[in-house]
Amino acid sequence: MKRFVALAFLAEACATTTLPPVTAPGFQLEEDERSLWRAVQEAEDRFEASGILYPDPELEAYLNEVARRLEPPSAFAAIPFRVRVVRNPYLNAFALPNGRVYVHTGLLARMENEAQLSTLLGHEMTHATHRHALRERRQLTNSMALAVGLNAVLPGIGSLAGFSAVRGYSRELETEADEQALRLVARAGYDVGESPKLFAHLKEQLSEEKQSEPFFFGTHPALDDRVENYRRLIELQYGHRPAGMTNAQVFLQRTREVVHENAVLDLRAGRFVAAERGARKYAALDPSAARGPFLLGELSRQRGGETAAEAALTEYRRAVALDASYPEPYRAMGLILYKRGDKAGAREAFDKYLSLVPQAADRAYIEQYLGSSTR
Repeated sequence: MKRFVALAFLAEACATTTLPPVTAPGFQLEEDERSLWRAVQEAEDRFEASGILYPDPELEAYLNEVARRLEPPSAFAAIPFRVRVVRNPYLNAFALPNGRVYVHTGLLARMENEAQLSTLLGHEMTHATHRHALRERRQLTNSMALAVGLNAVLPGIGSLAGFSAVRGYSRELETEADEQALRLVARAGYDVGESPKLFAHLKEQLSEEKQSEPFFFGTHPALDDRVENYRRLIELQYGHRPAGMTNAQVFLQRTREVVHENAVLDLRAGRFVAAERGARKYAALDPSAARGPFLLGELSRQRGGETAAEAALTEYRRAVALDASYPEPYRAMGLILYKRGDKAGAREAFDKYLSLVPQAADRAYIEQYLGSSTR
């Protein structure tokens, strides 16, 4: 990482910070830009080997399809864009100078349609096409201190994500990315009215959970300013424009499994408000899936309270009514019933669980309960 830091932030003081976008005629990487890309690639390889990515080729293909609708072929010829998903419940996204765009599961799970997704991707891709990392790098005067700060926030990957995920760009460059993203969204035929909704929904969730603004949306300008900026631009430049497409149904279908995955991550992290939002969204997207009510049952059980056990049992029973072959609710019911003193009910639930999962890793543990229930 020290090698990456040394390479990534080395710049000549005389280098210009006025750079054309990669779509300009005759574009070529400059010498310090090539070193930046090489350094980013090294860190990126380590990042992707960490196991943190969400492995869903079909979802990635969909995200990259949307990305290609936004940027012209000349942009992809200059920068090999690829969108990837990071298994992380926090609302974040970042782009690297070489065209890798990383979107957290938390952000995908919160969005409502493709128009909002296109706003996010357009913003991040603009950071790469307009060479914001190089422009800012050439202005840095204390790069080593910055790198130390980044790694303190994201140990091991601070320098990788630092260009946009942690530090953020200057107000000027963030505003440029917002304005260009809106142009890309409009040109691709999406409903520009959805763009500020992305930020507004995120602001609502952050307020509910009493969180500070996350990295991507906490950069300059602040989230409230960004919402207002989008609304102002829409009114001035696109007020006469008829509503475009949102592709909400397609987006929700393609991201349905991410919603479930992220709700599980939120629950594991004890982020109950976000977990409930995700679990209910997933249950609405796939009402026939037993995993929805099971997740809501787990949420009730872990939250605790006087009525937690009964609320959890209700959801577990809904789950097995939807799919009698789904094993997890039986195990969960057995644990609650055993603690209640209903040993006969617990045995029935545990027996069903073990019949469905004969090689269960916790079989010995469950058999202890079964043995004690006969005493």
